[in-house]
Formats: sequence, structure tokens, C-alpha cells
Amino acid sequence: MKALFFTREFPPYVYGGAGVHVEYLAAELAKLMNVDVRCFGDQDEQNGNTNVKGFPYDNPLFNNSNSKLKGVFQTLSTGIHMNAEEIDADVVHCHTWYSHFAGIVAKLCYGTPLVVTGHSLEPLRPWKREQLGRGYDASSWVEKTALEMADAVIAVSEETKDDILTHFDVDGSKVHVIYNGINLQQYVTTTETSTLDAYGVDKTKPYVLFVGRITRQKGIIHLVNAIKYIDPDTQIVLCAGAPDTPEIGKEMEDAVNEVKKTRDNVIWIDKMVTKEEIIQLYSHADVFCCPSIYEPFGIINIEAMACNTAVVASAVGGIKEVVVPGETGILITLEQQDSAPFEAIDPDKFSRDLAEGINKVINDDALRNKMAVNGRKRVEEHFDWVAIAKQVEELYKSLI
Repeated sequence: MKALFFTREFPPYVYGGAGVHVEYLAAELAKLMNVDVRCFGDQDEQNGNTNVKGFPYDNPLFNNSNSKLKGVFQTLSTGIHMNAEEIDADVVHCHTWYSHFAGIVAKLCYGTPLVVTGHSLEPLRPWKREQLGRGYDASSWVEKTALEMADAVIAVSEETKDDILTHFDVDGSKVHVIYNGINLQQYVTTTETSTLDAYGVDKTKPYVLFVGRITRQKGIIHLVNAIKYIDPDTQIVLCAGAPDTPEIGKEMEDAVNEVKKTRDNVIWIDKMVTKEEIIQLYSHADVFCCPSIYEPFGIINIEAMACNTAVVASAVGGIKEVVVPGETGILITLEQQDSAPFEAIDPDKFSRDLAEGINKVINDDALRNKMAVNGRKRVEEHFDWVAIAKQVEELYKSLI
């Protein structure tokens, strides 16, 4: 059997959870079958059962396009290029809307069974209009078309499955919940501290860690606004880069600069760090904070838990299926409008609640240690990529 992945992200160009998912799932599936990967970039390599081919995204044809529409046009163009070479796979598997147009074309032109993983859903990310303008209508159409014509849809959580059935005309029997996973041999606690030294983290003081992109979805501004309520002795380490728009990047910069006026223990690492660096940061953090306002799964939480780190996270989406309140972390309720699950009614209350959860864990050694042990145990029992890849393999077989 051969599977073909269509994806925007693949090493060395990974910037989000979906890219992490594709990287590790492809590696595990390659132990079971042949895997071709067609992605955005300049990759061109063969490694055992895995063949990776990158396709250029920055097409000069679109240099004079509207700045918000340029990315959409480039994405659709790349989707066509991905299909130009013959497809001989038994199944095509798409990840994120950026790759969905390629999957649509492959199913129509080659008749290959199509699998789509719902890493996130455009109807629940309306802030994307800030980034794409009317292009958000195009990305929404592409996603809707792909999901509704797919032979199988993978939801990364039960709540994501519910969202798919609510917002799209998809037969429920075609939607399969298969969680994200983690490489349990790679994500383990380390005693190495060179990364902490490099970025000026005081090893004698506790710190709370954030890892993620600068985007509305990840809720980082809410955490920055919470800093004034966090115990003064607690360091804040923000591993955050790749802003969705220049505007949110400036908003983040202004918010961090404002809080730095009153405390000097806020450390902002504004770039994508290596796995080795992030594992060090997870390992020595007293608390990992995930303040997302929309999160279908939240792979960063299991990364932290695998490194024996307690979690304080918002009680949204798949996070509620990952973090066990009182056992592996604390879940913070995000008060919402029913019609707008992404929009906090009281952002200051959310920030205060985040700080309260962080302070509670840091000031209770017994609770923090219990959560650290239970978090690792939960990851080992439920989120191993080896078992997850076998579930995906069985789904493929059912379509062929």
C-alpha cells in the first residue's frame, strides 16, 4: 500500500501543530507502508519508504497581487502543481485547508480515495479574515468542498467531530476520531539546561512557559495580559513567533513592552526553536500554559505532559480530552457567547483565571509533582504515535 500526503508543512518547514502531526505520522506510517509526501517548499529526498517532494509556494506570478489574497492564490496554484506529476498512491491524505485543493483535484482527476484530517475548521476561525480578507471566503469554500467530498474524515478529537457534523454536510459514518500523538522516546525530561542559559532563564526561579504561534487562536495576548496577576517571583517564558499578520505582531510587541515596564522577568523568544531546545524548556518549566480560544486538539499540551510538566489550559475543544482537571493540570473556563465560541465575553476575567491557575500550581509542590507524574502516564497510555499510525493504516485499508 502507498499513501500520498498533501501538506503545507513538512521538515524543515514546520511552524504549527499540524506540521508536527504530519512529520511524526508520516514517519510511523513509513514503517507500515510506502509514503509519498508532497509539500510546500524545496524538499527533494528519499528516506527508506518515504519520498518527499517540495513544490514552490512563492510564485513570482503573484508578486503584484493584493497582499491579503496573494497567499490564497499561491496556495491554489501550488495545489495544481502538486498534481502535475502522476499519482499512483492508493489513498491521498490532506492536512489543513492549504492542501485541500490539491486533494480535491487528485480525487477528481485520478479517482484516488481521499482522506482529510480536520486539524482546525475555518468556520471556527473567523479572525482569519484579518489575514486573508475575502480570501477567507475562498479558504472556507475549499475546506467545505474537500470535507464534503472526502471518502473519510479524521477528526483529532470528539469535539472536532461534533464541529464537523455541525458545520458541514458530512455523513457521520465517514468521520473517524483519531487523536494526535507524540514520540515518547524523543519527548522525555532532560537535565540539560544550555537552552535556559542561552536565553537568560534564571534556573533558581520558577517559570511558566508558552509555546505557539502569535495568532488569535492561541490566545497568547490573554496570557500576556495575565502576567500582571502572576506572582512577581515567577518568570514568564514566551516561545512565540510567526505572527499571522503584522498587526497582531505589533499588538504582541506592544503588550510585552508594556508589561516589561513593571517586571524584568519576562523572556520572549520570538523565533521557532529546535526540538532539543523546546524539550529543555518543557522539562524545566513549572507550568505550561495553553490559553487557546480555539483548539481542536492541542498537541503542545501532550508535549509538555510527556516532559513531566503540569498544564494550565483553557477548557476548549480537544484540550478537554487531553488534560484531566486536578490530575494532569487545571482547565480554565473561557466564558463564551453561544454564537461565537471564539470570543471571550470578559477577557480580563480569563486573564485573571489563567494567572490564578498558574499561581496555584507553582505554589503547591505536591500538586505540581502529582500532575507531572500523571501527565507523563496519560501520554504513554493514550497518545503514542505507534498505535495511532496503526489506526490510520486500518482506515486506509477500509477505503481500498
